[in-house]
Amino acid sequence: QVQLVESGGGLVQSGGSLRLSCAASGTIFSISAMGWYRQAPGKQRELVAYITSGGSTNYPDLVKGRFTISRDNAKNRVYLQMNSLKPEDTAVYYCYARVAQTTTRAWGDYWGQGTQVTVSS
Repeated sequence: QVQLVESGGGLVQSGGSLRLSCAASGTIFSISAMGWYRQAPGKQRELVAYITSGGSTNYPDLVKGRFTISRDNAKNRVYLQMNSLKPEDTAVYYCYARVAQTTTRAWGDYWGQGTQVTVSS
Protein backbone atom coordinates (compact mmCIF):
# COMPACT_ATOMS: atom_id res chain seq x y z
CA GLN A 1 0.00 0.00 0.00
CA VAL A 2 0.95 3.63 -0.47
CA GLN A 3 0.36 6.37 2.07
CA LEU A 4 0.66 10.12 1.71
CA VAL A 5 0.86 12.20 4.87
CA GLU A 6 0.66 15.99 4.81
CA SER A 7 1.88 18.41 7.45
CA GLY A 8 2.35 22.13 7.88
CA GLY A 9 -1.17 23.51 7.72
CA GLY A 10 -2.53 25.98 10.21
CA LEU A 11 -3.83 29.48 10.81
CA VAL A 12 -2.03 32.48 9.35
CA GLN A 13 -2.84 36.13 8.81
CA SER A 14 -3.42 37.58 5.37
CA GLY A 15 -0.08 38.27 3.71
CA GLY A 16 1.66 35.56 5.70
CA SER A 17 3.38 32.36 4.61
CA LEU A 18 3.07 28.64 5.22
CA ARG A 19 5.01 25.64 4.01
CA LEU A 20 3.24 22.35 3.46
CA SER A 21 5.05 19.03 3.33
CA CYS A 22 3.92 15.63 2.11
CA ALA A 23 5.71 12.34 2.62
CA ALA A 24 4.93 9.29 0.49
CA SER A 25 5.67 5.87 1.94
CA GLY A 26 4.85 2.22 1.44
CA THR A 27 5.35 -0.15 -1.50
CA ILE A 28 6.68 2.50 -3.88
CA PHE A 29 8.57 1.50 -7.00
CA SER A 30 8.42 4.88 -8.71
CA ILE A 31 6.66 8.23 -8.45
CA SER A 32 5.92 10.29 -11.53
CA ALA A 33 3.80 13.39 -10.96
CA MET A 34 3.17 14.93 -7.55
CA GLY A 35 0.99 17.86 -6.69
CA TRP A 36 -1.22 19.80 -4.37
CA TYR A 37 -4.96 20.36 -4.65
CA ARG A 38 -7.33 22.24 -2.40
CA GLN A 39 -11.01 22.20 -1.58
CA ALA A 40 -12.89 25.01 0.10
CA PRO A 41 -16.33 24.47 1.67
CA GLY A 42 -19.00 24.21 -1.00
CA LYS A 43 -16.48 24.20 -3.83
CA GLN A 44 -14.91 21.57 -6.04
CA ARG A 45 -11.37 20.35 -5.49
CA GLU A 46 -8.97 22.40 -7.62
CA LEU A 47 -5.35 22.12 -8.67
CA VAL A 48 -2.90 24.33 -6.78
CA ALA A 49 0.46 23.13 -8.08
CA TYR A 50 1.88 20.22 -10.05
CA ILE A 51 5.41 18.92 -10.54
CA THR A 52 6.73 16.14 -12.74
CA SER A 53 9.50 13.72 -11.86
CA GLY A 54 11.82 15.86 -13.96
CA GLY A 55 10.96 19.01 -12.05
CA SER A 56 8.63 20.75 -14.51
CA THR A 57 5.97 22.72 -12.68
CA ASN A 58 2.52 24.04 -13.41
CA TYR A 59 0.39 26.54 -11.48
CA PRO A 60 -3.07 28.01 -12.07
CA ASP A 61 -3.21 31.80 -12.38
CA LEU A 62 -4.80 32.09 -8.93
CA VAL A 63 -1.55 31.11 -7.18
CA LYS A 64 1.12 31.80 -9.80
CA GLY A 65 3.86 33.96 -8.37
CA ARG A 66 2.79 33.27 -4.77
CA PHE A 67 3.10 29.49 -4.43
CA THR A 68 6.12 27.32 -5.21
CA ILE A 69 6.11 23.54 -5.43
CA SER A 70 9.27 21.45 -5.03
CA ARG A 71 10.11 17.82 -4.45
CA ASP A 72 12.83 15.62 -3.04
CA ASN A 73 12.84 12.45 -5.13
CA ALA A 74 15.27 10.66 -2.84
CA LYS A 75 12.92 11.13 0.11
CA ASN A 76 9.62 10.79 -1.80
CA ARG A 77 8.54 14.18 -0.52
CA VAL A 78 6.79 17.15 -2.06
CA TYR A 79 6.56 20.65 -0.62
CA LEU A 80 4.40 23.69 -1.19
CA GLN A 81 5.71 27.10 -0.16
CA MET A 82 2.81 29.54 0.06
CA ASN A 83 3.53 33.26 0.30
CA SER A 84 1.31 36.33 0.28
CA LEU A 85 -1.60 34.25 1.48
CA LYS A 86 -5.12 35.59 1.06
CA PRO A 87 -8.36 34.70 2.86
CA GLU A 88 -9.56 33.06 -0.36
CA ASP A 89 -6.69 30.56 -0.05
CA THR A 90 -8.50 29.06 2.95
CA ALA A 91 -9.19 25.40 2.20
CA VAL A 92 -8.20 21.84 2.95
CA TYR A 93 -5.03 21.12 0.99
CA TYR A 94 -4.46 17.61 -0.35
CA CYS A 95 -1.24 16.02 -1.50
CA TYR A 96 -1.37 13.92 -4.68
CA ALA A 97 1.05 11.42 -6.21
CA ARG A 98 1.00 9.08 -9.18
CA VAL A 99 2.77 5.97 -7.98
CA ALA A 100 3.83 2.61 -9.36
CA GLN A 101 3.88 0.00 -6.61
CA THR A 102 6.72 -2.47 -6.19
CA THR A 103 4.32 -5.42 -6.21
CA THR A 104 2.42 -4.85 -9.45
CA ARG A 105 4.30 -2.03 -11.21
CA ALA A 106 0.82 -0.68 -11.98
CA TRP A 107 0.37 3.10 -11.81
CA GLY A 108 -2.24 4.52 -9.48
CA ASP A 109 -3.36 7.87 -8.10
CA TYR A 110 -2.98 8.42 -4.37
CA TRP A 111 -4.15 11.18 -2.05
CA GLY A 112 -3.31 12.35 1.43
CA GLN A 113 -5.87 12.93 4.13
CA GLY A 114 -5.69 16.71 3.80
CA THR A 115 -4.42 19.53 5.97
CA GLN A 116 -6.40 22.65 6.85
CA VAL A 117 -5.07 26.05 5.85
CA THR A 118 -6.93 29.05 7.24
CA VAL A 119 -6.03 32.61 6.30
CA SER A 120 -7.55 35.33 8.43
CA SER A 121 -8.19 38.83 7.13
